[in-house]
Amino acid sequence: MNPFFQRGWIRFPSDPQILKWVNAAAPAAQATFQDPTLRAQWLRCGGTWFAGVNALPNDTNGAIPAAGVPPLSGGVIDYISTALGLNDVVWDRAQVSICLPGYPQPWDGETDAAFRFRRDRDAAHLDGLLRDENRRRRPREQHGFILGLPLTDAAPDAAPFVVYEGSHHVMRQALSQRLADVPPEQWADEDVTDAYTAARRKVFETCKRVKIHARPGEAYLAHRLVIHGVAPWTAGPEGQRTIAYFRPDPHPDQPPEWWLQAP
Repeated sequence: MNPFFQRGWIRFPSDPQILKWVNAAAPAAQATFQDPTLRAQWLRCGGTWFAGVNALPNDTNGAIPAAGVPPLSGGVIDYISTALGLNDVVWDRAQVSICLPGYPQPWDGETDAAFRFRRDRDAAHLDGLLRDENRRRRPREQHGFILGLPLTDAAPDAAPFVVYEGSHHVMRQALSQRLADVPPEQWADEDVTDAYTAARRKVFETCKRVKIHARPGEAYLAHRLVIHGVAPWTAGPEGQRTIAYFRPDPHPDQPPEWWLQAP
């Protein structure tokens, strides 16, 4: 089996095309961190995490023409096409995730239990299961994958990305069983909270926790169903860790059941 589909993640070596994109995109990403409106919206955890969801102003090719940022290209982009079978990706606006020394700290609106989960369990989660007004989780977003592109040369323990290796197999089985009798076009309305939390508990008990460190020019790809999060900052007291994350939707021609049935 392809290691990506077996483990749920893969790291790519330095690529000149990715490095060209990163060098051009890094100033634009930093500008989002300095923007007062975006800081007010996304600065969390006692000022130690700028969540920056969809903050990078890239177009559907991953480019920012006005800032000299080229379209996304390189080995990892080719891999997405060949191994994942996702051609002509329509890129979402990237998340600009910036962590600072001391992450995580308590922040207004986060319960004590949520803070402990962030500190002790990396706030590990499955993307796309959105909470409704009653904080019940429903599968309302389908992503093709998660692509991480480091924009700063941070230390390995400067709040790295974390995956629970093989957790996508656990989540696929649990959610497929929960949604087996539901037409795929109705999945977004289903409350999957109980199945999800039980499966995530199993993940914590059975899956290897892996911290992924990469430098600018390198990249890592995570499976759409993998449980993942951010480790606490245990590096030195200086620095900034900045990563651009892309989570594009699968191609519009893909049926809803692709989310659980595709490799």
